[in-house]
Amino acid sequence: MTLIDLPNAAQPPSRRGRLRVVIIGLTITSSWGNGHATTYRGLVRELVGRGHDVLFLEHDKPWYASNRDLPNPPYGRTALYDGVVDLRARFTDEVRSADLVVVGSYVPQGVDVGRWVTGLAEGTTAFYDIDTPVTLAKLARGDFEYLAPDLIPRYDLYLSFTGGPTLRRLEREFGSPAARALYCSVDPALYYPEDRARRWDLGYLGTYSPDRQPPLEELLLQPARAWPGGRFVVAGPQYPADVAWGTVERVEHLPPSEHRAFYNEQAFTLNITRADMVRAGWSPSVRLFEAAACGVPIISDWWDGLDDLFTPGEEILIARSTDDVLRYLRDTPEAERRRIAVRARDKILTRHTAAHRAAELEAYTTQGRDS
Repeated sequence: MTLIDLPNAAQPPSRRGRLRVVIIGLTITSSWGNGHATTYRGLVRELVGRGHDVLFLEHDKPWYASNRDLPNPPYGRTALYDGVVDLRARFTDEVRSADLVVVGSYVPQGVDVGRWVTGLAEGTTAFYDIDTPVTLAKLARGDFEYLAPDLIPRYDLYLSFTGGPTLRRLEREFGSPAARALYCSVDPALYYPEDRARRWDLGYLGTYSPDRQPPLEELLLQPARAWPGGRFVVAGPQYPADVAWGTVERVEHLPPSEHRAFYNEQAFTLNITRADMVRAGWSPSVRLFEAAACGVPIISDWWDGLDDLFTPGEEILIARSTDDVLRYLRDTPEAERRRIAVRARDKILTRHTAAHRAAELEAYTTQGRDS
């Protein structure tokens, strides 16, 4: 796992000097239907807290404009633009003079934006891939929606939500000068343990996905059928009408403001990983970190690299079958259940907060400037 050695990521603002940072990302103003906004909010807030000047540029899209839960972020500067022409007309000087310019995955017209940035910026340029396995699958089938193969060597850094062998592949196969992990993170001010009545023995939070449905069947629906006395819940939209839920409680929509309470009302929570993330390995989801920060023990499917993040059996429980899940739910002593949760929360708070990601990004940038 590629991480900068940062024994105290929440240290005071950098003494290396103030960085001027421009981030062109999918959205920071709206968390509607995407996980990008939460990531960018924490990262920008912590970069500003470390003394850096940050400008976030967001393409003004109707589906985010009508669902903005943070229209005016209180940290850094945020500006909306109408397209590449508008971006060039209004922000050329900012991009040219910045110490670091980051272009995110799924940015509209991302290839044109990337070519403009890498041809103009005098500082470090980076592509921040919040969707790395999806991106690589798109490139393999010739889908260059927001990134093209010839752009990868032009960025000084390839920052990836996926670590492990994927980083070496990005360098060797695609020519990235420096591929580095910049994982998702959690905001401990939003996700923390609460003293709530326990409503469920096992819960799962996730939008329907065909590749996640078989493990959901094996690791939650089947245990619910086998244990009539257990209490199970699945929260998330878009599930087909023909799913046989049985006694499993359903929550169709759960806004981010209610996630902390949802986790805190479970004895255990289930983590299920998208198939492309499983194949790539080293691809933690933000839900994994959020649940751990809330102090609820996690039962998870297995993927390579998971044991780099958590110690199996001590900080996380690995399930490969219905029987594994039932054993954890019914046979884990309460004291051990609590110990697993505490250990996982401690791990997250020392390695995987937004403050850690800001410190890592700062270190990657300053290392590149000094080399």
